[in-house]
Amino acid sequence: MKRRLITAVAALLALASAPPVFASDHANVARPDDRRLSYEGHWRRTPEAATTVNSGARLHFRFTGGEVHALFDVGSITVPAQIYVSVDGGPKRLYAVDRDDLDIDAPGRGPHTVEISVKDVFSRANRWTPPLETGVVLTGLRLDKGARLLPQHRPPTRRLAFYGDSITQGVMALCEVNTSDCADGTAAYPTLVADRLGASLTQVGFGRQGVIQTGNGGVPAAGDAYGWNYAESRADSDRRADVIVVNQGTNDAASTAGDFRSAYRSYLEELRAAAPHARILALRPFNGTHAEDIAAVVDQLADQCVEFVDTTGWLSLEDGDFNGTVHPNTQGHSKVADRLSAVILSALALDKEH
Repeated sequence: MKRRLITAVAALLALASAPPVFASDHANVARPDDRRLSYEGHWRRTPEAATTVNSGARLHFRFTGGEVHALFDVGSITVPAQIYVSVDGGPKRLYAVDRDDLDIDAPGRGPHTVEISVKDVFSRANRWTPPLETGVVLTGLRLDKGARLLPQHRPPTRRLAFYGDSITQGVMALCEVNTSDCADGTAAYPTLVADRLGASLTQVGFGRQGVIQTGNGGVPAAGDAYGWNYAESRADSDRRADVIVVNQGTNDAASTAGDFRSAYRSYLEELRAAAPHARILALRPFNGTHAEDIAAVVDQLADQCVEFVDTTGWLSLEDGDFNGTVHPNTQGHSKVADRLSAVILSALALDKEH
């Protein structure tokens, strides 16, 4: 009994002499699946991480406080993705996601609005089969002591989805080299169209991909990649999409007309099954590859909500709309966005009439 008393007293003395325990500075962390975070595009969201492999994907949030830390997992990353961060609608600041903690400053105590947009996920590194060599893996947001996340404003009612190859990804939009520095998904036509129409955005572009051709970075052909964020991670459904834009075919130049038509039709049927009420716009590739085949497939489907969009004359090498011969530059993407926005508005008006 005496020995137990001595032990208990010793424990109390040790506790009394120990330094006081305060709440960790890291205690005010919002998980990546917090409902106050608003994601656009394909993200795999769990309590541990929100992961995207797509240029053009976005995250919006509102918070009080003077700064917030975006936390990332870069453990498997060998080619860091590039992102833009804009606070309160201000200028976009460029960062490479090469660290686990990114400090985002904001003037005053807020409330503040932040947009993180993915400029580029390099198409030639593995971004399909985990462990991923490139991509954005957000593990949370760390706020100031006493700061908090705020509910989002009402999201846009229009929902647009774009599926394509490196052009849709924004490869070489800024300059003529296939690097992340020259690529910018936020300068590509899908982002421009969505912003002009005030719509939510799903932008999925994979370099070298076609309906038959597999993509760079281990990405499957379009039909096999559709419906997935990346391998073993299902994507959110397009069931609520108003318009789906398809820009495929450029990388299938080596395929015969018969093989291409079969694969392209299967792809459109897959999109229709996933989004029964969406208007599907099948673009003629800007260089005209398989244009007649795409038009023929759309005609054969006889679906009044699937439309062939003839892009002939939208872009011109002579007018300086490309970096290289295939990839539009910022001028070219802006021209496409002008034309495509008008087509989408017409399609939405037609659907409203019916």
